[in-house]
Amino acid sequence: MTRGPHFSDSQAALFDLDEAARPAAPGTEKLPSYIRDHRARLRERFLIGGADALPDYEMLELVLFRAIPRRDVKPLARHLLETFGDFNGVLSAPQHRLREVKGVGDAVLTELKIIEAAAHRLAQSRILGKHVLSSWDALLDYCQTTMAHRDTEQFRILFLDRKNVLIADEAQARGTVDHVPVYPREVVKRALEVNASAIILVHNHPSGDPTPSQADIDMTAQIQMAAEALGITLHDHLVIGKSQELSFRSEGLL
Repeated sequence: MTRGPHFSDSQAALFDLDEAARPAAPGTEKLPSYIRDHRARLRERFLIGGADALPDYEMLELVLFRAIPRRDVKPLARHLLETFGDFNGVLSAPQHRLREVKGVGDAVLTELKIIEAAAHRLAQSRILGKHVLSSWDALLDYCQTTMAHRDTEQFRILFLDRKNVLIADEAQARGTVDHVPVYPREVVKRALEVNASAIILVHNHPSGDPTPSQADIDMTAQIQMAAEALGITLHDHLVIGKSQELSFRSEGLL
């Protein structure tokens, strides 16, 4: 019984030989020398100069090499950047929108989302278990990495112990392009469950403008009142935009 095509057949192994050194599968053409040489030069430039040595489309090519081992990926890289704006925008784009781009299948989607997940975990590792108030820049970087390019609103809570060390980071709710439902009682209840002494609220504005709405201000006041009644400190509420964030405390809203 012959086996039909399978997802893994079309995606290069993550921990196998480089595709340029691996013989082509039966019935497929060998990687053209000009593509092989281009990929080798690109990798060498990256290893020597790091990410700063490459523009966004070449960084994206490096990611796509594994997903599309025997074709020129430059046109697809440029098309993705034209569609989603920049490297970060491509990685964080929703799966359904990525699939709308011609040339993006399961293999490409998987590679992009692996890189995105790795970036999130790396950013989170720099703040989890750390004294948050003295690692504020790392905290803002993490929030930007995980939330700035989302196309719908997300509400997160950062839970801190009595020494202001981050003990948990949880997404509590997801909403629409301009609204996310938040229930103050549930926020405080969860803080008690994880034994938090303080919290930081974070949500994003897909529009890119971090200016809080009146609903944001009212909701924050309700959570602050409920938290203080139980001895829990609300340190801040951060609103994440496309390229900047707004702090309620810095703006005098807390």
